[in-house]
Amino acid sequence: MISLLLKRFIHGLIVLWAVATLTFTLLRLAPGGPFDSERKLPPEILANLEAKYHLNEPLIEQYLRYLAGIARGDLGPSYKYLDRGVTEIIADTLPTSALLGGLAIVFALGISFPIGLFAAYYRDSLIDRFCLFVATLGISLPNFILGALLIWAVALQLGWLQAGRWDDWSSAILPTITLGAAPAAYLAALLRSTLVETFGEDFVRTARAKGLKESAVIAKHALANSLIPVLTVMGPLIATLLTGSFVVEYVFAIPGMGRFFITAVTDRDYPLIMGVTLVYTAILVGANFLVDVLYGYVDPRIRSE
Repeated sequence: MISLLLKRFIHGLIVLWAVATLTFTLLRLAPGGPFDSERKLPPEILANLEAKYHLNEPLIEQYLRYLAGIARGDLGPSYKYLDRGVTEIIADTLPTSALLGGLAIVFALGISFPIGLFAAYYRDSLIDRFCLFVATLGISLPNFILGALLIWAVALQLGWLQAGRWDDWSSAILPTITLGAAPAAYLAALLRSTLVETFGEDFVRTARAKGLKESAVIAKHALANSLIPVLTVMGPLIATLLTGSFVVEYVFAIPGMGRFFITAVTDRDYPLIMGVTLVYTAILVGANFLVDVLYGYVDPRIRSE
């Protein structure tokens, strides 16, 4: 198990380097520049800006400077926010995105497991059909449409919650539901599918034949042996939710990392784009690493490898 985790850690470092290199290369190959605009800058001002941000250096020197900054934890200055660095911007906005993502994870897990379990246990019944309908609806409905519907119905028509901002606990309810609905529906459908298959296995029938309580059969035998497929998708899912949804943050005016990424793309703020992309990749690698650790607890055969 330790050897496997060490390999995953080294693989994660390689992935981070590859993403950093690819992002740097694609941004440099994209047409236009970070200081291009409808109103062209005088040549001397443009030359001074390029010299200030080392854009007049050869690409290999810019690339090595970028990698050296990453190694120091310095993601460079922002071209748009002149008084703030990329590391500072991410440090200020990532906690908000992470909090929203964490709430969405709790919501998704809290909804998906009961729905998936009930649907599988009462297979082909009205309960199963209703749960599958809810799951299909949640998967099919884009989060920006769900967010708009929740704002219209709950905030504007009923007046129960505010439509935007991020200043107290109530302002997190609608964004959490919007962000967590699709993952909850997907996990519920996946869990239902794996549980239906597991309920038909010989070891489940044997456990019931021994007279074990149905709750013990479900928890210790059926559910425990159905978690591997769920854990497999939890890595990228957790990373996506923890970094927040760009669309959800924009719809609900949440001051998270996603909004800065959108403005960075439109403003061609290269360091901020690369920094946010690298942070997202690091969280994805970390989430997958955590899933590998959980594999060992769910399936003892992995620990013995």
